[in-house]
Amino acid sequence: MAGYGSYLKKHTEALVKDVGIEAACELTGKSKATLGRYYSDADEHADRFKPVDAVAALEAASSYPHVTSALAEMRGITLSYDETKNNSEGGINSDVIKLSQRFAMLMGEYNLSIEDGVISMNEAKRLLRETTAIQKVLLDMKLHLEEGK
Repeated sequence: MAGYGSYLKKHTEALVKDVGIEAACELTGKSKATLGRYYSDADEHADRFKPVDAVAALEAASSYPHVTSALAEMRGITLSYDETKNNSEGGINSDVIKLSQRFAMLMGEYNLSIEDGVISMNEAKRLLRETTAIQKVLLDMKLHLEEGK
């Protein structure tokens, strides 16, 4: 698991921010400070990670399973949404349009990020947000293809 700590912490932070800090505190029974320690890059918090029950509670309320997705990616596993859940409106044609729009937004962010030759932490976060959005569209597209829509 060595080397994955900061990767998991970034996704833990994305999960908390997706749900909202106040709601995350309420759902997990943890304080803002405790939640912050779970995704802190500080050396003294390097070995602190969010308990799995807290991750499950937050992911149930989030728009995307950030930590579960990160864990799967670390193992080379591809996830797909449960087919019993409602996926996005429309079909494959609207998915292709959404995908091209998201890709254009990613390329725009990338273009802005590399202007000075260095991708800053904030720029990397924006790029990560866009790649995550593309991943969501691709998952919806996969479901629509499996459904034959």
